[in-house]
Amino acid sequence: MKKILLVSSALACIASASPAMAQSASTDEAEQDGGLNVIVVTAQRRQESVQDVPIAISAFNAAELETRGVSNALEVTQFVPNLVGLNNTGLGTANSYYLRGIGNTESIATFDPPIGTYVDDIYMSRQNANNLSFFDVDRVEVLRGPQGTLFGRNTTGGAVNVFLKEPGDEFAGYVEAGYGSYERYMVRASVDVPLADTFAVKVSGYFQDDQGYAINTTNGERANQNDGWGVRVGFRGELSDNARWTGSYIRTHADAGNIVNFDCDPANPTNCDGRFVTTGFSKNGNFGGRLTGPKNDFGLGNEVDMNFVSSNLELGFGDLTVNLITGFVDIKQNFALDFADGRGLPNTGNPIPPVAGYTFGGFTISNQGEHTQFTQEIKVTGSLGDGLLDFVGGVYYFHEDNTTDFGDLFTLPFAPAPTGFPIILADRTINNTAEAWAGYVQADVNLSEQLKLTAGIRYTDEKKSFDIRDNRASCNDGSIEASCINTINLTAANGAAIPPNQSVGLWTPRIALNYKASEDFLIFASATRGFKSGGWNARGTSATELLPFGPETAWSYELGAKTEFLDNRVRLNVTAFWLDVSNLQTPSAFIRGNGSIAFITRNFADYRNKGIEVELNTAPVDGLNLFASLGYQDDEYRIDANAPAFDAFGVQSVPAQQAACLGQLAAGLLPNTAGADNASSCGAGIVAPDGSLAEPVRTPDWTISIGGSYDAEMGGGLSLVPSLNANWRSKSEVGTSELTLFDQAVTGPNTGTVYPSNTQGLGSPIVPSSGSFSAARWIVNGSIALKSDTGWSLTAECKNCFDQESVESALANYSYLNPPR
Repeated sequence: MKKILLVSSALACIASASPAMAQSASTDEAEQDGGLNVIVVTAQRRQESVQDVPIAISAFNAAELETRGVSNALEVTQFVPNLVGLNNTGLGTANSYYLRGIGNTESIATFDPPIGTYVDDIYMSRQNANNLSFFDVDRVEVLRGPQGTLFGRNTTGGAVNVFLKEPGDEFAGYVEAGYGSYERYMVRASVDVPLADTFAVKVSGYFQDDQGYAINTTNGERANQNDGWGVRVGFRGELSDNARWTGSYIRTHADAGNIVNFDCDPANPTNCDGRFVTTGFSKNGNFGGRLTGPKNDFGLGNEVDMNFVSSNLELGFGDLTVNLITGFVDIKQNFALDFADGRGLPNTGNPIPPVAGYTFGGFTISNQGEHTQFTQEIKVTGSLGDGLLDFVGGVYYFHEDNTTDFGDLFTLPFAPAPTGFPIILADRTINNTAEAWAGYVQADVNLSEQLKLTAGIRYTDEKKSFDIRDNRASCNDGSIEASCINTINLTAANGAAIPPNQSVGLWTPRIALNYKASEDFLIFASATRGFKSGGWNARGTSATELLPFGPETAWSYELGAKTEFLDNRVRLNVTAFWLDVSNLQTPSAFIRGNGSIAFITRNFADYRNKGIEVELNTAPVDGLNLFASLGYQDDEYRIDANAPAFDAFGVQSVPAQQAACLGQLAAGLLPNTAGADNASSCGAGIVAPDGSLAEPVRTPDWTISIGGSYDAEMGGGLSLVPSLNANWRSKSEVGTSELTLFDQAVTGPNTGTVYPSNTQGLGSPIVPSSGSFSAARWIVNGSIALKSDTGWSLTAECKNCFDQESVESALANYSYLNPPR
C-alpha cells in the first residue's frame, strides 16, 4: 500500500472522456492561426479584449486552467504576480488572498475581506466558502489593485472574478474520473441540453473524497481531508431579439480542514515520513455539555454548505443595454477546530510543548454560522456621440445577515491528560448585518483613434449593526451581570462606550489615460480609490475586547504597457504601481498570561507598497506555449509619530508602544517571556521583538512563476501534451508581530528564570514548527496527457511534485504548512 501511495503521489492518474474545453467568448481567430488566444474580459463591466483594458489584470480561460492543472480558486494564485493565497488557519474551505500586500485572514462575519470574490458578477461577502472547486468555469480574472469604482466596497486589494460556462447550443457533455494520493477519488461531469432553439440548460456536478494527508498519532484518525460535492444547473434563454437571460443555481457541500500539522511526529520526532497531528479531540467528539446549543456536539472538522442563485436579464434598447443582475447566497458553516494540537502553545519558556492529547484539544473553537446575502444591481452600458463616449453605470444594493454562535475552550497546560482541565473562555452568539446602497458611472472619452480618457466615480452608503449575547446560563436567568458578553455591556477598558452601529458614506473615483500607439501596443496611467468596511473585533472573550475598527481606504497609481509582437506570438504586459492605504486594518493574535489566545484588530497604521509586475506569454512555434510572470514589491507600515499615546478606546498607539518597547529592552527585559522579565510592549501588534516596526505580512519581495506546455502530434488522431510549471516566493513573514522562536536559552534579568528559547534572533536554528518566518521556496507542478481527437484523454499529474514544505501562516506561535505532494 505504501508503494502504491508513493506512486500515486507522483502520478495522480485521471481517466477522462471530455471534449475540448469550450472557450465561448474567450478566444478569437488568433488562436486558430497558431498565435496566442485573445481572452475577452469584463474587468470594466463590459466585454473587451484583456489587452485593451487599462487595468492590471491576469486572465485565464478554461483551456489555460486545464493546462496548468488548476482545480480550485486557491491554485490560481500561483500564477499571478504579487499575489499570495492560502487557506485560513483551520479552514480548508476558506481562502485568504494577499494582493500587493492587502489581505485578511479573518473569516468571522464582522470582518470583510479586502479582495472581493465574484461569481458571474455576484459578490460573495464571506471567505467561508470561497475556495471554489472549478468544475464548470469559463474563465477567471484577477484584477490587481483597488476596484472601488466599478466593483465597490471591499476591493482595496483587488478582485477575483469567476465566470461560469453558459449552456451550449448542442447536446454535448463530458465525464472525468480520477484517483490519487491519500485515497482520493474524483468525478466531474457536465451535460448541455438544448430544450428549444432559444433555451438551453447545463447540468454539472462533481464529487471528491479522500482520507486526509495528515495522520493523528494520538487517536489514529486522518486529518485535513478535502471532501465535497457540488451541482450546478445553468440556464440560457434568448427570449427575443433584444432580451437575453442567463442564470444559475449552485449547491455545494465541502468538508475540508487545515488544522495545524507537522512534518515530523511530535510524539516521535524521528518519524518525519508524512504529516502528523497529535490532538486528542476526535471527529466524533463533543464538549460534554460545556458549550451550549448544537455546537457542543461538533467533532473535529469543518463543513460548509452553500446555496448560490444568480440571474442576469439583459435588455437591449438601441445603443443602450440594461442588465438586471440579482444574486442570493446562503452559507451554513459548522466547525470545531483545535488550534493547539491538543497541548500547550509554544512560548519562550516551553518552545516545544509535550504531547498531551487533551480530549477537548489545547485551544478549540466550536462555531455554528449562518450567513445570507442578497444583491441587486441595475447596470446600463452604451455609447453616445457616434462612438465619442462609451459608458457604464448603475445602482447597486447589498444586504447581509449573519448569525455566529461560537465558543472558545482552553485546556490549561500541564494539566493531567487525557481530559486535562478545560475552561470555557467564552460562549456567545453574534448577530450582525450590513446594508449598502451605491451608484456608479464610468465613461471612456475617445479623444482620438489612439487616445482615450477614462473617468468614473462611485458613491457608497453603508450601515452595519452588531449585537451579541452571552450563552452562559448565568447570563440568561433574568439578569445580565457585568461579566456577561452582551451588547448592553459594550464598554472599553477605559470606560468608553463601544458603538453597536457603524455607518459610512464614501466616494471612490477612478481616472485613467491610455494611448494605443498601434493595434499591438497600449500604454496607460491611472489613479483609483477603494475602501474596505469597518467592523468589530468579535473574537474578544470579554465585552471590553469587542472594539470597533474603522474603514480602510486606498489610493493606487499605476503606469503600464500591454504589448504584442512577432505576429501575435509574444505578449508582454508590464505594470508599475504605487499604493497608499490609510487606516490599515491589521489583525493580530497573542498569548495571554494564562496561555490562551487573544485576538485584536485595529487600524494600527497606514501602509505603502510600490512595485512592478511583468507577465509574458509566448507561442514561439505551433503547439508550444510558454509563460512567465514576475512581481516585485517594496512595502512598509507608516505611523504618525505625533499620534496620541492612547486612542478613544484606551488602546495604546504604535509610536507609544514602540517607545515603551525600546525602554523595556534598554532595561534588559526580554520580549515574550513572563512576569517581571517580560518586555510586554515588544513582539505584539505590529511592533517586532526588537522594537522596530514589523515587516508587513505575506509580502515577499519577489514572486516568480514560469511554465509551459507542448502539444505533440503523434499521428492516428493522438497527441501527447506534457506541461510543467513552477512558482517561487522569496522569504516573508506570515505573522503580524514577527514572532519566531530561536533555539538559544536566555536568562530573565529580574527572576533569574532560564527560558529555553528567545524571540530576538539569538541562536541559529529556529525551533521547529514555531513561528512566523516563511523561507523562500519553489513549488513545482507537472502533468502529461494523452489525448485523442475523438474526445478521450488520459492524464497523469502531480502537484507540489517535490513535496516542498512552506510556512503559509502562523497562529499563536504554531506554523501552518502548505499541503504536501
